[in-house]
Amino acid sequence: MGKRDNRVAYMNPIAMARARGPAQNSGPTIQDYLNRPRPTWEEVKEQLEKKKKGSRALAEFEEKMNENWKKELEKHREKLLGGNESSSKKKEKKKKEKKKSNRLSSSSSSSSSSDSSSSSSDSEDEDKKQGKKRRKKKYRSSRKSSASSTSESEADSKDSTKKKRSKEDCEKEKEGKNHHRKRKKADRGDGPASSESLSESDQTEEVQAKKKKNNEEKEKTDKSKKRKKHKKHGKKKKKKIAGSNSDSE
Repeated sequence: MGKRDNRVAYMNPIAMARARGPAQNSGPTIQDYLNRPRPTWEEVKEQLEKKKKGSRALAEFEEKMNENWKKELEKHREKLLGGNESSSKKKEKKKKEKKKSNRLSSSSSSSSSSDSSSSSSDSEDEDKKQGKKRRKKKYRSSRKSSASSTSESEADSKDSTKKKRSKEDCEKEKEGKNHHRKRKKADRGDGPASSESLSESDQTEEVQAKKKKNNEEKEKTDKSKKRKKHKKHGKKKKKKIAGSNSDSE
């Protein structure tokens, strides 16, 4: 299959224009415009004079119209002024009546406003009183809780000290009884036996003395620890109470 021939013959535009020949006249040319008929200077002067006359006639007509319009305006003003006098009197009467009605309404509104203000002030006072009562109740409850907690801690500490003292007293009584019994036995028995019992009693006394010292030291440390805890607890409660008071304020 061969390719299709898509070639086109080249045509010179200049040669085509020459072959067509000169173009036809389709309107006035420049020469026609330059050779157009023109008016002379005299004709121009006449036209200007005619224009001026026409403007004078217009000015005269406008002046007459203005005069007539002024007269009509004066008549209309006179009518309006005559009517305005009567209307101004009516307006003054209406104003006086309105002032009277406004005074009456203002007196009634002032009485109602005073009643409403008194009621609102009473309600505000009641709200303030209730708020103060609530704050006082909260403060009292917090104080009671702190006092109850402190009293409970003190009671617990007292109970613990009483129990320790009662235990120590029982131990002391038992040790005293045992010592008394041993002495009686030593008095009843022989000399060497008595010396042995005495040495044993001395040992028991030393042990008891050591126990007493240890117990006293423990009590002192416990008391110091409880005091520190109590102080910390009191400080925390004071801070809480101060914070609650500031929030309520």
